Amino acid sequence: MKAVKTYDVIIIGAGPAGIFTALELADKGFHILMIEKGQDIRERIATSRNPHALVKDKVRNVVCGWGGAGAFSDGKLTLTTEFGGNLDDYMSKADLADKTQYVDSVYCKFGGADRKVYGDESRDSIHQLQRKAAAADLRFIPARIRHLGTDVNAQILTNMRDFLEGKVDIMADTMAEHIVIEDNTVQGVMIHGQLYRCHYLVSAPGREGSEWFVQEVEKLGLQLTSNAVDIGVRVEMPAEILETITDVVYESKLIYFSKSFDDRIRTFCMNPYGFVVEENNDSLLTVNGHSYAHKRSENTNFAILVSKKFTQPFHEPIKYGKYIANLANILGGGIIVQRLGDFLDGRRSTPERIKRGLVRPTFPEATPGDLSLVLPYRHMMDIKEMLEALDKIAPGANSRHTLLYGVEVKFYSNRLELSPHLETKIPNFFAIGDGAGITRGLVQSSATGAIVGQEILSRES
Repeated sequence: MKAVKTYDVIIIGAGPAGIFTALELADKGFHILMIEKGQDIRERIATSRNPHALVKDKVRNVVCGWGGAGAFSDGKLTLTTEFGGNLDDYMSKADLADKTQYVDSVYCKFGGADRKVYGDESRDSIHQLQRKAAAADLRFIPARIRHLGTDVNAQILTNMRDFLEGKVDIMADTMAEHIVIEDNTVQGVMIHGQLYRCHYLVSAPGREGSEWFVQEVEKLGLQLTSNAVDIGVRVEMPAEILETITDVVYESKLIYFSKSFDDRIRTFCMNPYGFVVEENNDSLLTVNGHSYAHKRSENTNFAILVSKKFTQPFHEPIKYGKYIANLANILGGGIIVQRLGDFLDGRRSTPERIKRGLVRPTFPEATPGDLSLVLPYRHMMDIKEMLEALDKIAPGANSRHTLLYGVEVKFYSNRLELSPHLETKIPNFFAIGDGAGITRGLVQSSATGAIVGQEILSRES
């Protein structure tokens, strides 16, 4: 097949993984193409701010486009090796710590240097929190966090895009249709029915492209291992309840194993003085949260997620998560909100009950409803136990006025067998980022791009 154009490197996806690959290779003599099915960064920002933008553009803009699904997140750089992905399966903790530090330095270079790093405070305060958590059957994992903020994060992504202008060919609003491999050799990518040829292919499709990626690699005969799916709720409460934690570490990871089912439950994405938001995954509405650098609410929100890994014969965790989310969409027309007291009493929340509550929702568009009609029983029991345990280290967390939004689902692609350089069994074909199922956040996703970029450089030097 005749190629429309030939490149040294083609990168599928312009999220953190794809961007960091391009940053490593720019100005090094490579002819590079980046393909992104969503909007470029300035168009994304304009769409998000435009009240008259078409609904279809608003929908796609949330998880697609330059910067990936994290472009409008609160921009937390998790500077730890303890969570944020599975890169320590491919390298030592020491090497991962070095990569984490390097990624942080790049974000600082492009505009994050003046943003505060949390978690460097008194070790005594952290040890006290760990002791209190242990007494409540919780594992408290502190982390150093550089909080960029949603607004600053968007500016950093714009700065990165401007740096790559003229150095990399970027095709936004463009879908990569198929990966082309012949005789175990990379050929390129099909775009609009035409072949764009390359020597190195880097697939960084993000969570939004994870299903497409799985379908593509299955056609190539590559073996996949199922990841767990995380399903739960986003919790919102007055910020002062969690200040003893957030003032010390900003975000922490709390892990609990339920007494009822021995399920692993964790907190995720804590946003002090933040806002609950809607996330649109290809017209499937789920809940998320973020916080700004220069705007605050009176509440803190975070997710409680129940991790479930399936065994044979079922091997489609993404489909299961989408089924649960779709059920919430059917019943609530989108995001459902429920007071914890109503959740425990087995009754739906009403607009009047929400209004009478002591917690004012930061996402008032959510539909008052009953999450027990959506979540499996074991997930409900797990969430109930987690809040009871959390209340022991943050009194008031288990208040009847606490708000639960549902559902929150984290879709992680099935994992390929990869080399330490994140190369598949097919030479020069790399798979990176959240869409490849090996990372779960900005820092480790960015690190995968740096790893692959540096590996390509070493092969051509």
